[in-house]
Amino acid sequence: MERNQARERWRELAALIRKHDYQYYVLDQPLISDQQYDAYMQELLALEEEYPELRGPDSPSQRVGGEALAAFNPVAHRVPMLSLDNAFDPATLQDFHRRVTRLLGEREVTYVVELKIDGLAVSLQYEEGAFARGATRGDGTVGEDISHNLRTIRSVPLTLKKPVSIEVRGEVFIPRQAFAELNRKRELKGEPLLANPRNAAAGSLRQLDPRVAASRPLDAFLYGTGETPAGIDTHMDLLSYLKELGFKVNPEARLFTRMEDVVDYCLSWRQKRLDLPYEIDGLVVKVNELPLRAMLGTTAKSPRWAVAFKFPAEAGITEVLDIAVNVGRTGAITPLAHLRPIELAGSVVKRASLHNEDYIRDKDIKIGDHVLVHKAGDVIPEVVEVVKDMRTGKERDYAMPSACPSCSVPVKKLPGEAALRCLNPACPHQVLERLIHFASRGAMDIEGLGPAVAEQLLKSGRVQDVADLYFLREEDLLALERKAEKSAANLMAALTKSKARPLSRLLYGLGIRFVGAKTARLLSEHFGTLEAIAAASPGELAAVAEIGPKIAESVHAFFQQDEARVLMEKLSRAGVNLEEVRTGRRGGGEGLGEGLGEGLRDGLGEGGGDGGKGVRGLYGEGLEAPLAEKTFVITGTLPDMSRQEATLLIEDYGGNVTSQVSSKTDFLLAGEKGGSKLDKAAKLGVKIISLEDLRSLIEGGEEGEGS
Repeated sequence: MERNQARERWRELAALIRKHDYQYYVLDQPLISDQQYDAYMQELLALEEEYPELRGPDSPSQRVGGEALAAFNPVAHRVPMLSLDNAFDPATLQDFHRRVTRLLGEREVTYVVELKIDGLAVSLQYEEGAFARGATRGDGTVGEDISHNLRTIRSVPLTLKKPVSIEVRGEVFIPRQAFAELNRKRELKGEPLLANPRNAAAGSLRQLDPRVAASRPLDAFLYGTGETPAGIDTHMDLLSYLKELGFKVNPEARLFTRMEDVVDYCLSWRQKRLDLPYEIDGLVVKVNELPLRAMLGTTAKSPRWAVAFKFPAEAGITEVLDIAVNVGRTGAITPLAHLRPIELAGSVVKRASLHNEDYIRDKDIKIGDHVLVHKAGDVIPEVVEVVKDMRTGKERDYAMPSACPSCSVPVKKLPGEAALRCLNPACPHQVLERLIHFASRGAMDIEGLGPAVAEQLLKSGRVQDVADLYFLREEDLLALERKAEKSAANLMAALTKSKARPLSRLLYGLGIRFVGAKTARLLSEHFGTLEAIAAASPGELAAVAEIGPKIAESVHAFFQQDEARVLMEKLSRAGVNLEEVRTGRRGGGEGLGEGLGEGLRDGLGEGGGDGGKGVRGLYGEGLEAPLAEKTFVITGTLPDMSRQEATLLIEDYGGNVTSQVSSKTDFLLAGEKGGSKLDKAAKLGVKIISLEDLRSLIEGGEEGEGS
């Protein structure tokens, strides 16, 4: 076939495929068989293989996913993607209506009510009818470029039916049945199951490799635009216009003239939503007239012309099979309800915290009771109340233990506290929890020392406290269950690397009550050595900025124990660093989890093997760390690490992290949902960077374009 003939046939095939994509994925009215559709696609792919210039970004072939990207680029929203205020009951909806009518005076207002799809909000940008880019909502001002994944969604057109330039907004989701089938296939392959459709959709779109998104049954409903197209005056007209362009619009949108009817419609979906093929978590009520929206305006976070009517957190009734207690690393005795398994908000709930003795007494919870359980914030299982009408008389009262279930030492309730505590520092379960905490990423970051290994080490008698870890030999690890030679060697190497962690990480890892990562850093920077902290009086400790008397007393009491003195001596003898490393004077020790070599496996990718020394190996006397004297503020949710881990990473390379943006701030590290700090940074001219920009700074490159 000649080139011109090939181009013409490619256009015919592309038009056919787009037409049948629209029929199948948007209208749910397929006109041809799957075999015929596949034949069109195969012919198009063959033409693109022979004539690669035909394979443009709007080609139907680009939905199948190409090469993985290195990272997400920031995308600034020309019109902010604001969040919505929430209403949880009819009264709050009526309050919303009263505010609207008060602001608009005598003007007549109507409302559009749409289903609130439980997925991931996205922005799609088209230039002259062709899909140009797509982004997440992010913090509302800046999102992440996920164009490579959005191209794989069949209900997202790559070419519109009119050659217009427009930004369209909507929600990407996974239908219930498709999600169940996806999990069934993962189970057959031995892969971990996905928690719920919303998380699966969000996770699919935030994959670097578009082949992952292409393999997932993603769908999308579009419901709005950034800037309003000319000639459109109402939201209902806007929805019709989006349909004309080829977008999939939810068919359940309704127009109402009275708020009473809006309320009835919202309430009717509390039960009907269970029959939908996709998840919703409420409805959205919007002023229909677009000129009136402009008059109502917005607050800093939300439009005044819309509100989200949210369903109550998904709840259900189940039985309390038993109540047991858990012993934490600080000795707190926490009761835990063991429940008959119940599915709530997409996951199976088997346990719920009962917090403390007072909580059980106030709610009158007994073993054998039927209780109403919901997920607080649709995440944390919580017992709301006892269903006393279901009691049979066979229920049993529960009494908190008088002695620790782990070490049998009597438990006590300290003055002013609701929780019972085991005050025995040698309590086996406390020691286990302290070991797990000590090895965690935020503390000493000992890779390979998880709960199972920690428990075996304790039971074997090889370890009684955290310092004993540094006297282990490789043969000790090989004696543990399922510990191969390679994994034993890796754990020994991780232990060796962890010796060079800064004092702040060690102090946090000791698990002293009330001492979090920030407190540990403040104390370490002020006193400089573990010995100085241990010798400080409560008054000297409380004199440190942001350290109150409660923390000071806890730290002082910890180091007055004989066990603490023995622990310090053993750590010193093992060669563990007991001094805080000062900015610009980074010497001694290889690797460590915050190094530029292997240690950056979680944040910066794979490192340089034997030659990849950590930051303390790279920055010795007189050499300045890459982030020295730079002040950072962190906002929002970061993609690959927690904010605590990002703080530690910045500090390990010489930077300083503060909580508030000011004129002295050098960089604002921004993730999703960054909030007001982004606005303040922009006003002050503070450089806004992504996690990828931070990585470039550390590696010695430019910080990227930022904003």
